[in-house]
Amino acid sequence: MAKMNHISRLARQLGRQRNTRCFSATTNRFAGEVRIIEVGPRDGLQNEKTSIPLGTKLELIRRLAQTGVRDIEAGSFVAPKWVPQMANSADVLNHLLGHPPSVPYPIAYNYLVPNLKGLQNLLRTADDVKPGTAPDLSQPTDAPEAPLTPPPSPKEQEEAEPVPITSAENPNEMPSDTSGVNDPVEPLLSSASGIRTEISLFTAATEAFSKANTSCSIAESLERCKEIVALAKSRNIRVRGYVSVALGCPYEGPDVAPSKVAEVTASLLEMGVDEVSVADTTGMGTAPRTRDLLKALSAAGIANQDLALHFHDTYGQALVNVVVGLEHGIRTFDSSVGGLGGCPYSKGATGNVATEDLVYCLHSLGATTGVNVEKMAEIGEWISTELGKENDSRAGKAVLARLRA
Repeated sequence: MAKMNHISRLARQLGRQRNTRCFSATTNRFAGEVRIIEVGPRDGLQNEKTSIPLGTKLELIRRLAQTGVRDIEAGSFVAPKWVPQMANSADVLNHLLGHPPSVPYPIAYNYLVPNLKGLQNLLRTADDVKPGTAPDLSQPTDAPEAPLTPPPSPKEQEEAEPVPITSAENPNEMPSDTSGVNDPVEPLLSSASGIRTEISLFTAATEAFSKANTSCSIAESLERCKEIVALAKSRNIRVRGYVSVALGCPYEGPDVAPSKVAEVTASLLEMGVDEVSVADTTGMGTAPRTRDLLKALSAAGIANQDLALHFHDTYGQALVNVVVGLEHGIRTFDSSVGGLGGCPYSKGATGNVATEDLVYCLHSLGATTGVNVEKMAEIGEWISTELGKENDSRAGKAVLARLRA
């Protein structure tokens, strides 16, 4: 009975407005509306060892766009040497700007940029595209598609250790033409189709993870972020930030200081980042530690409307932590169709919370997402089959079984 009363209270909370904001950078939305950030095409695919054809990525994005989700991570402008799976992200951007999925609502397509050169490369690609003029890369050709970066051999996959996404020792890994990138222009928006191009950047909550992932300290990482934000804002581009390992680090253990997470998050918001996704990269988060972290963020003056939560389901705690986030007033969550994903710097970490599971949970609590869970379940089954792996969404599989009964 106590548990039922607790759930009923949460369902009632989904219909209330939240408190005013301090580091506020986003608009108010009704508390019962929960925003889903679909990260499958980027965070979900980046760790796959077998090269995924460009056509498959574009088809995944096209199908996701039909589900009602309004925010999709589409790629990453990282050096192909570090993340070969994202080597054709410029082609993804080129295609989406020239031939966006036909949907009756606007969609924001987000691209991770690890450094200033990554953003400069994104801008150069976008500036060269005019809507309707880019080739339709989703159409099959007579010749089989060759991957831009050949996947490593099975032996190399077993022996290779994760390498940093960026490196101070390799400053020229992403050469770019910087001419004109500081000229103020209109946002990267195709008004005819209603699409919007946004970026994400990242830092970490522990020094060990920051050095392993970006070859620099947290302070140095934040300085790099400032450069990215400044250029993005000169082009009217919305910026999303990630704080990795907020609830557990593969190098420093599960007890990451909530005060450090709050400090880094506040630094990102103060420099102009529009939204910060606090990420349980390893899946070590538990309900009590998630609650403590959210309390620390609030105590630091950080408003719920400027936050998103990003949970991995390594220990099966992702949805439990989502509910804790809901109780605290968070209304934006990251997820990946079919539970795709993983972290190359956290051995044993499994995929993101499955979008199907997240949507089913939210709808059961009375929240609205605008996402069609049945369509999402079909996509989860399809992409899992394409990748030759198990579909990790329990709700998705159950929904499909019911539909086919």
